[in-house]
This record gives sequence, C-alpha cells and structure tokens, in this order.
Amino acid sequence: MPLALLALAIGAFGIGTTEFVIMGLLPEVAEDFGVSIPTAGFLVTGYALGVMFGAPLMTALGTKVSRKRMLMLLMGLFIVGNLLSALAPAFTVMLIGRMVASLAHGAFFGIGSVVAADLVAPDKKAGAIAMMFTGLTVANVVGVPLGTLIGQTADWRLTFTIVAVLGVVGLIGVARLVPEMPRPEGVRLRHELAAFKNAQVLLAMAMTVLGFGGVFAAITYIAPMMTHVAGFAGSSVTWLLVLFGLGMVGGNLVGGKYADRALMPMLYISLGALALVLALFTLTAHNKVLAGVTIALIGALGFAAVPPLQKRVLDQAHDAPTLASAVNIGAFNLGNALSAWLGGLVISAGFGYTAPNWVGATLAAGALLLAFLSAALERRDGVPSAVVAGATPAGQRTAVHP
Repeated sequence: MPLALLALAIGAFGIGTTEFVIMGLLPEVAEDFGVSIPTAGFLVTGYALGVMFGAPLMTALGTKVSRKRMLMLLMGLFIVGNLLSALAPAFTVMLIGRMVASLAHGAFFGIGSVVAADLVAPDKKAGAIAMMFTGLTVANVVGVPLGTLIGQTADWRLTFTIVAVLGVVGLIGVARLVPEMPRPEGVRLRHELAAFKNAQVLLAMAMTVLGFGGVFAAITYIAPMMTHVAGFAGSSVTWLLVLFGLGMVGGNLVGGKYADRALMPMLYISLGALALVLALFTLTAHNKVLAGVTIALIGALGFAAVPPLQKRVLDQAHDAPTLASAVNIGAFNLGNALSAWLGGLVISAGFGYTAPNWVGATLAAGALLLAFLSAALERRDGVPSAVVAGATPAGQRTAVHP
C-alpha cells in the first residue's frame, strides 16, 4: 500500500477523534460555559448536521480544484475549526468551531476514498479505502479515550489543541506524500450530480443509512444500557467503548480485504450477522462478559460493511464518484442521527434501555434486504459490478475520475 494512504489515515484519525471525543467531555464543557448538558449536546448534533450538509457543499466547491489541493484545504479548515473550539470564549463560538471542523469531515473522507482507490490496482481498491478508514477506527481505540482522559484530568481545551496539531501533521502528510492527480478536462458539477440518477447509487446510500444506523441505535445508548442493565460501573463505559473500537479496527480491515474479492457476499454476511447480533444484544446485555463480547462484535460487523458500502458507491458512480462518495459519508451521519432519534423514542415509550437494540436489528435487516434488491436489479439488467466499475484485470492500474 502506498505511503500516501498513511497521510490519509492520519487525517482520518484526527477527524475521528474530534467527532467522538466531545461525547466524553460534555460535562466539563457545559460547566466551563455555564450551560446545561442538553445544551452542550448541540456540539454533537451541530457537528453531525455540519457533516451531512458540508459533504456535498465542500465537494461541489472543490470541483475545480485538484483533489490533493482540496484535501489540503479541508485539513486547513479542520485545523481552524479545532483551534476555534480550543480558544472559544463563549459556547456559541465553540459551536461555530465545531461546525467549521465538521465541514471538512464528509468531503475529506469522500475525496480521500476516491484518491485511495486511485492509488492502487483495481483488485485492491476496497483494501485501500479500508486503510484510510483505519485512521477513523483507531481514533476510537486510542484518540478518543486519551482525549477524554486529558480533557477530564487537565483541560478539555488542551484536547482540542492536540487534535488541531494532529490536523497539522495530516496536512503536512498530504502535502508531501499524496501525488498530484490531474483532473480530467470538462468535469462539471452537473456531471457529478448525474450520478444520483442511478438507482444503484441511491440504493447503496440507503444501505449505508440503515446499516450504520443499526450500529449507532445500540451504541448511542450504551452507557445507560451497560450501567442500568448489565451492572457495570460508570467508569467502565470508556473501556467498553475501547472494545467497540477494537472491533471496528478488525472489522474494517477484514471488510476491506474481502470486499475486493466478493463485495456483495461481504455485504450479505456483515449486514445479516449484524442484524442477528443486535437482536441477541437484548439478551446478552444482562451479562457483563457476554455484553462485552457483543459490543466488540457490533463494532466489527458494523465496520466490516463500511469499505464495501463505500466501494459500492464508487463502482456505481464510476463516471463521477467524488460527490457521490462524499454524500455517502453524510449518509453514515444521517444513519447515526436517525437511529439515535428512534432509539430515544423507544426508551421514552417505556420499552427499556435494551429496546434500541431491536431498532438497530430492524435497520440492519432493512439494509440487508436492500442489498438483495440491488443485486437482483443488477442481475436483471445483466451488468455485473466489475463491468459497471470499469474493472480491469488484476495488476493493471486504473484511475477513477469524476
């Protein structure tokens, strides 16, 4: 794998850390600014909304800029946003900083996925995408726990300063390691938007929303579920999330490896197993050991679907993958927001803290049905994925251009 993938992974590590670390620092931030915990929660919601709307916006603005330069600009935006959060004199300023940083999120992963796929042979594209997303998964194992610890024991502002420094390292890495990739002439935003007329692109994005939504239906409410149902102490939740992160790392790498060999079967297995494990979590949540194992499995199965889902979008939008790839990153966050809302509804309705697991299982099962539908439509049209993606024999290098 090219060293340029390391630069992309470092950027992904920083982005993943800043996205999730705020969840463990809400009490400290709320106390510092004199606001309530629910008000501080807007720092999470605002970031998610920024990703959803920023992904297509920033990608559209970058249609006339080379991908390398756009990645550098996005990392610059990420650095500014985190420094603004670290130095914010008021809550509103920090919220603005969070949203500025979030604008870089979707476009970085979207454009980065195209660049990563461009750097390797056709039969290694999903593995290259997985390598970049490894930065995001490792952030949940290392970056988020360390950032939370620093923020709780020293100063939460120091956490965001360190994240900004990570952005600087990522920016330097992109500048030095990512090669210049000439844009083809004649590419217009209208050309990128045309990809959304493809039913297969829309189906792949719908699978992303439902499949990843299934994961976060359970994980969003992991703290009350583990403390009230499994009987863990509140301090144990951090280490349970580390288990989830370790599962993410392993699942992401396995998903990337096998998606290059058999993309749709990899989706069937990961989404089907995810639905089953989430349904079983309503039972295993009552036992500490089984709950820990299940949390790791949810992370593994959820992220085993990420590289094949992202590659599926790239394959189906092969003539104009950049915007579609970025919007699919927004779809992950849409799934997060949708599942968190649905999970909250069933808890509020009195079904208990394990009820979100059934929501997650239903969402994952819906994603599996869409995968079967997508494959059936592909067989009906008589156009196999390899042909759609413009695949060439193994070992020959090809570039995916918008």
